[in-house]
Amino acid sequence: MSFIFNTGKGTTVYYASLPGATDSLIIVPLELASLESEATMIDHDTLAAVLAASSNEQTTVGRLTLTATSNRDDTNNWAYADFSDTAFASATGNPIGALLVCYVPASGSADSDIIPLTKHDFVVTPNGGDIS
Repeated sequence: MSFIFNTGKGTTVYYASLPGATDSLIIVPLELASLESEATMIDHDTLAAVLAASSNEQTTVGRLTLTATSNRDDTNNWAYADFSDTAFASATGNPIGALLVCYVPASGSADSDIIPLTKHDFVVTPNGGDIS
């Protein structure tokens, strides 16, 4: 993981623990060529703010929904979230430079309501195959 957005600090495990009736976690791919600096991106509070700055979403591969579970480990005094393995099927389009994990509070939420939680450096050029 590259960083946890300021708005996601202390809440990522909480969001992963929610039941998922109408809320969800998603992966949003960002294009390599337009990535904003981490020092600036970390302060954005919504996905709309991330995308309104210089970072462009790689829309050809689309967004993916994650299945998540959260766990607490009292022996080691930590909590963590585990996300399902996923893949962009038959991926094409511009090179990807990062993946955002975001919390969607309800089905059909606008980007202005979606909360970015973590950013992961992930550099890959789609070539028509699956990207795991």
